Amino acid sequence: MAELILLTRPDCGLCETFYAELAAAFPDIAPRLRIADVDWSEDWRARFGLRIPVLVSDGAVICEAVFDEGRMRAWIEGD
Repeated sequence: MAELILLTRPDCGLCETFYAELAAAFPDIAPRLRIADVDWSEDWRARFGLRIPVLVSDGAVICEAVFDEGRMRAWIEGD
């Protein structure tokens, strides 16, 4: 499985909700998920700065703003 990165910011309630929903729907994936501050990378900040939370894999957006279980399932099945 490709690396999954959840781009967030500290104290982001929407980010916390996104992660909680992802972890509930896919508990086996949550431990392998990398959570990163979008401001850590200039590229991430430029591309996703106002769109967090964003779940990405290999630069492709899987979900943004709200967790979408259907899109996540489609990504898993296509991976």
